[in-house]
Amino acid sequence: MGAGWELGAAAGRSLLLCAALLLAGCALGLRLGRGRGAADRGVLAWLCYDALVHFALEGPFVYLSFVGNLADSKGLIASLWKEYGKADARWLYFDPTIVSLEILTVVLDGSLALVLIYAIVKEKYYRHFIQITLCVCELYGGWMTFFPDWLMGSPNLNTDNWLYFGVYLVFFNSVWVLMPGLLLWQSWVELKKMYYKGTSAGKKFK
Repeated sequence: MGAGWELGAAAGRSLLLCAALLLAGCALGLRLGRGRGAADRGVLAWLCYDALVHFALEGPFVYLSFVGNLADSKGLIASLWKEYGKADARWLYFDPTIVSLEILTVVLDGSLALVLIYAIVKEKYYRHFIQITLCVCELYGGWMTFFPDWLMGSPNLNTDNWLYFGVYLVFFNSVWVLMPGLLLWQSWVELKKMYYKGTSAGKKFK
């Protein structure tokens, strides 16, 4: 068994865990969205996956970062982050910026995702306020995770390996740019509809 096999096995376990969380999130979201439109079912599936990632993956990362050195930690979640650390070395050791952002992500973004799920299912009036807030937080987290390192010439990022760069850094992180962007657009469209509906209703009573 060479190093290449070990790399493949570690990557395979990490990708399978991410896929399992995706399937669980989609299943839960689609169940919660029964009887609703396709757009809301898709949003709920994403939000359930988003919450699972924040609490089940990033929550343990924060814990492991405080109780010891992640690079020396054992277990399935630790192995996933050690695998990701091959793409971004800051995740292997206590990087103050990364850990600070992850605390914010777990506590604030994870909680907002749960509140938004509730708001969609119960059709609450504050749904789009929470949706916009969550999306801005997600985008801010992505910006602050990578832009400071880019300004220094990306010394911690592995851009030579196609798996680490193309899949771990670009693909996985792009999802948390694309989805918040789409949800912001949805909120914009829905709020615009509400505004014109309210304006039309007001004119009828004049």
